[in-house]
Amino acid sequence: MARLFDAYVTVDWSASEAKKTGEQSVWIGVAKRDARFHLRSEVHNPATRAEAAALLRKIIADLRRRGDRILLGFDFALGYPAGTAQRLGLTGAPWSATWSFLAKNVVDKPDNTNNRFAVAAKMNRLMTDEGRPFWGAPPRYAQRWLTATKPAGGYGDVPEFRATETAAISGKRRPASVWQLMGAGAVGGQTILGIPVVGALMEEMGETTAVWPFGTGWRTLGPEDVAPLSVLAVEIWPTLYPFKAEAGEPRDAAQVRGSAEHFARLDEKGELSALFAPPKEAAPALIRQVEDEEGWILGA
Repeated sequence: MARLFDAYVTVDWSASEAKKTGEQSVWIGVAKRDARFHLRSEVHNPATRAEAAALLRKIIADLRRRGDRILLGFDFALGYPAGTAQRLGLTGAPWSATWSFLAKNVVDKPDNTNNRFAVAAKMNRLMTDEGRPFWGAPPRYAQRWLTATKPAGGYGDVPEFRATETAAISGKRRPASVWQLMGAGAVGGQTILGIPVVGALMEEMGETTAVWPFGTGWRTLGPEDVAPLSVLAVEIWPTLYPFKAEAGEPRDAAQVRGSAEHFARLDEKGELSALFAPPKEAAPALIRQVEDEEGWILGA
């Protein structure tokens, strides 16, 4: 079976408010084939999100010049729980309306200072007029519409998790709720800051790009489906994928490298296409929910 992709790029994003490398910073893994079609890997650790976005543009441009088709994975949510767009008063396709809302409201400066807590508070005000569903602000950012700790009354009638987070349970581990902004495993801040970057990249690259499953449907993808594309962006969760750190390799570096190599190995064996499909028991309502607003973690 022909491979779907030629190169695999995986990104572990960060919501850091200062220039930072090492733990809790941006890591980018790349697995690509050399002139003899041997898989080679590289890892990058830019100090800011602006540097990371510029580096991603360069990596993708270089790969596209080679004629490579790219699987581009991001380790943060690409969608929000069902009903989010409606609660925000947005119209149009829920996922793209939410992406546009974030693009218009997020300010992320070259030195990594950003307004993610203000954006979360605005979303809380519009969605519930209370300090929920987002939570996890440092005390200096806490206010009426954003609390430092999980709301005492829970999330009310706002879903805590997307369907994919429930499906991605691995042993005792589960992805954190996208509403959690800080703390162990939190992904809320990265999602607020990351979605506008993905949206800008996709817009700049034009019609030969798509975001799964929003732009492709939640279904098995074959060579004929990805043939028109140069880049397919997906949501990943490296905890799901096997990796082994090399001597002296930081865990974050090993995870992005290992994730990229994992997808490459599956693609070589013709097993990657099935990961794009829903579980056999998925009801039509769930498929619509995932395709329209929530998205899905590749491999969950």
